[in-house]
Amino acid sequence: MAAPPPSIKRDLLRVCTAGSVDDGKSTLVGRLLFDTRSIFDDQMAALENTSRRLGDDAVNLALLTDGLRAEREQRITIDVAYRYFATRRRKFIIADTPGHLQYTRNMVTGASTADLAIVLVDASLGVLTQSQRHAFIASLLGIPHLVVAINKMDLVGYAEPAYDAIVERFAAFARKLTIADITYIPISALNGDNVVTPSMRMPWYQGGPLLHRLETAPAGSRNSIDFRFPVQGVIRPDASFRGYAGTVASGSVSAGEEVVVLPSNVVTRIATIETFDGARPSAAAGDAVVLTTVDQVDVSRGDMLVRRKNVPLVTRTLDAYLCWMNDEPLVTGRNYLLAQTARRVQARVTGVDYRVDIDTLHRDTTAASLGLNEIGRVAITTANAVFVDSYRTNPATGHFILIDPLTDQTVAAGMVRGAGASSSSEPASIERPQSPGVVAQAANITRETREARNRHRAAVIWLTGLPGAGKTTIAREVERRLFDAGHDTVLIDGDDLRHGLCGNLGFDPADRTENVRRAGEVARLFFEHGTLVLCALVSPYRADRARVRGLLPGGRFVEVHVTAGAETRRARDPKRHYARAAAGQITQFTGVSAPYEEPVTPELAIDTDVTPVEEAADRIIARLRDEGWLRLSP
Repeated sequence: MAAPPPSIKRDLLRVCTAGSVDDGKSTLVGRLLFDTRSIFDDQMAALENTSRRLGDDAVNLALLTDGLRAEREQRITIDVAYRYFATRRRKFIIADTPGHLQYTRNMVTGASTADLAIVLVDASLGVLTQSQRHAFIASLLGIPHLVVAINKMDLVGYAEPAYDAIVERFAAFARKLTIADITYIPISALNGDNVVTPSMRMPWYQGGPLLHRLETAPAGSRNSIDFRFPVQGVIRPDASFRGYAGTVASGSVSAGEEVVVLPSNVVTRIATIETFDGARPSAAAGDAVVLTTVDQVDVSRGDMLVRRKNVPLVTRTLDAYLCWMNDEPLVTGRNYLLAQTARRVQARVTGVDYRVDIDTLHRDTTAASLGLNEIGRVAITTANAVFVDSYRTNPATGHFILIDPLTDQTVAAGMVRGAGASSSSEPASIERPQSPGVVAQAANITRETREARNRHRAAVIWLTGLPGAGKTTIAREVERRLFDAGHDTVLIDGDDLRHGLCGNLGFDPADRTENVRRAGEVARLFFEHGTLVLCALVSPYRADRARVRGLLPGGRFVEVHVTAGAETRRARDPKRHYARAAAGQITQFTGVSAPYEEPVTPELAIDTDVTPVEEAADRIIARLRDEGWLRLSP
């Protein structure tokens, strides 16, 4: 294939194929390579010879990716095969992953860096369990774009009803996932229909071929905000030079910027940024560099340099999803090594919260372990602090692996949800003001007694977000539904509080903190009375929200981050607060002249630009039901 003009700069899209056994993943990759003329002559000759030797009447394009002898003999994919090709618009790396259940761990490996996943569905068989499993894994890994390629349309006569039935079935399953961008394309990888060029056999489909979607899907980008520099080694060629080598995991840094060293919390500044080609003024995600600092600070392998006002979670407890990859099952309490960026620490899985049933996506809360290829949510405790972000916020610092220290084998891959909650049923120990000489009274009627009478458990659902995002509207809808279903509820709205309890507070940082403190204490009181408490407050600071979480027993606080675009928020602002703040008429207005710190690992994130109020309420109530907090039917 002719090379593109040198003036055209092409970006890179990382793609993985997934799906059940014999859905045609390898054939699809081979067809893409063949029809884009990305196969060299010697590769084609070898492909023809191998096809003849295996008794195929025509060239078997699947052999382009099935490189292992066992794969070719069994006509299945076992290992992950990576193939590279390019068009005039873009470069691609495709990971062809196996479909067999026993090789799910290989699929996780291949999909872990993908920007887009192609899940194939056999049109003659419909949506199978393994198709759902791979879609769930893609959702879990935070892959932003999913293409459902309904393959083998030739076997169903290229019939539109067969395509429609599969789309309806898959869409019903996909509503349980967190992938917002899903495209459905009917194809025949064997014959090339709708792969690179539109199919004349399916005039009823007007969505364009697969290649068009691959060329136009937004390419994934690294986290460009949160500067994270895991130190891989210290460079000390002589007494006059001391540098810290590593690769910028996310964000960017410039010479002269202030940074803090974790875990020591020593503050210094970047003096120079050195590369093989000499010094440079800045470095961004993916750049391998050596950083020097203006001060002689103690930095070792496994430490991390970050911005002083933008630090990751520094924690010894993790709440994480775990995909178990070893024949020997997970043993809670056993010592493993946790490897995350350049840091290795001893770790134990202290508990399994639940195991996911891939067929139904239901949570098996009775599971005490995980077996090969099983996925679950676990609690992990490490011997030393690790520096992590949630996987969805920053995959570079949000993923880890567990290693068996006896065999040195990787036994699991994990994705961080956040810091682990306290395992104690008592509220976390935090500083709370109290009047002198006053003794708190024990509950006359305990929360547990009230919960037993209400037939539902108590919890605090905290909706945070910028003004106009839709927090109160969603909270009111949820409260109405819960109340109608017989639950004991209360709604605490930030505006209502400022008409009474918090009416004496302004909007400077100290008063905002006090506003949230009072709201949290009120929420705690209602919680102890067995109530489902809905709180809708801007609550702009992470520390304030964390403090409220700490007032409650572990696991009883649900943080919901409600978002909306700037235009939407302005349109929901009849008092024109945003316009007045932009004009300088209102000071300390969150989102314009005052900061808002987004949650790092909220239990739920709802974008009201694309999620109607009814659906948002459905998601919150489903979360409460999944946690087992809602009342049972009579």
